[in-house]
Amino acid sequence: MTCDTPLMPRVLLIEDDPSVREGVELGLRRRGHEVRTAATGEAGLTALGEFQPDLLLLDLMLPGMNGVQVCRQVRETSQLPIIMLTARGDDFDVVVGLEAGADDYIVKPARTEVIEARIRAVLRRIEEPGGRPAVEFHGDLAVDRAGLGVAKSGQRVALAPSELKLLLFLSAAPEQVFSRQQLLEHVWEHSYHADARLVDACVRRLRNKIEDVPGSPRYIQTLRGFGYRFGPL
Repeated sequence: MTCDTPLMPRVLLIEDDPSVREGVELGLRRRGHEVRTAATGEAGLTALGEFQPDLLLLDLMLPGMNGVQVCRQVRETSQLPIIMLTARGDDFDVVVGLEAGADDYIVKPARTEVIEARIRAVLRRIEEPGGRPAVEFHGDLAVDRAGLGVAKSGQRVALAPSELKLLLFLSAAPEQVFSRQQLLEHVWEHSYHADARLVDACVRRLRNKIEDVPGSPRYIQTLRGFGYRFGPL
């Protein structure tokens, strides 16, 4: 997504169930979104290049190339925001989907207003309070708050939206411990008791990208029974 993203984001929906696909498409179009749909993972990847969406709504259980495979392939070349659609919130594949790079997930069936709220939450730009330096240096990690970019040892690190939001939020308050529920509220904007797997999967992905040794993290620290913090540095 770029800074010139239109007011109503363009959405690509990959969903094999015709009734769900048509219902979600109609609901989003009524709210002003431009929507392209596909019934298979393969067709969705083709549409991705042609349509250039601002966000991908991706069904988890697709025939042939499933949603996890699609997500992984998209993440090889793009940090496009991805929201998984799943029929079961306790499905083990949800965790796999989050590990593959999805930013959030929605359990079907879901009302249009719920889908719209999740889309807005994922796409919303991060507003930082004034008075902070545009670029902060934490060891070999540079966090560009103005440009929404991250570099490690001078090399730019490609982060998905949820990963970037999490890093910006945690690094804004070094040493402060945040519970999973607090992170869900501030980073994912879920005000209810949502699934902590969103946080844990995002932390693992982020560590794999910014830590020298992900298993012994230097930046994103775990305090068992409490949550996560940024540091010590």
